[in-house]
Amino acid sequence: MSRIGRTPIAIPDGVKVSLAGRTVTVEGKLGKLSIEHRPEVSVEVEEPGKVVRVDRRDDERLSRSLHGLTRSLINNMVEGVSNGFTKHLEVYGVGYGVQLQGEKFSVTAGLSHPVVFDVPAGLELTVTTPQARGDNEPARFSVKGADKQLVGEFAARVRRCRPPEPYKGKGVRYAGERIIRKVGKALAGAGG
Repeated sequence: MSRIGRTPIAIPDGVKVSLAGRTVTVEGKLGKLSIEHRPEVSVEVEEPGKVVRVDRRDDERLSRSLHGLTRSLINNMVEGVSNGFTKHLEVYGVGYGVQLQGEKFSVTAGLSHPVVFDVPAGLELTVTTPQARGDNEPARFSVKGADKQLVGEFAARVRRCRPPEPYKGKGVRYAGERIIRKVGKALAGAGG
């Protein structure tokens, strides 16, 4: 059996898990999330122990793969509505920066125009750009929300608008991301 799939999910205080057919709904202080699981797996909510268990119907290859996946998705929903998920990003480069105006988030990253993103519902963006930025001080921002997939997808879309380049490291990157740097071209000898 799947080690991940057979591990029960503990429901913390303040989180409510309910089942309606194949739809699992999780409510907490940070919001409400729901998924519809596949028929190859079954989900049970044990109220006295405040535990969610995921079982598979047979040992087919698809059922085995969906067993752990479904358990992980439900666990991420429980974690998201109770604590939330956060991605921290940094923008390196002279003249590069970010700006948040209402529901519009714009990234200025060396292109002929700023790249503007619509902030999806359920996400909270925080821009922490220092007032007196030096040349090596990046603009920082964070993406926070209850839905792990939505947080990760939005952060990846913003990073994709200008991924870090390997020579000077300019671009949008995750905080703590290590960029493997390349050495620039060496000057050719003064041959004639």
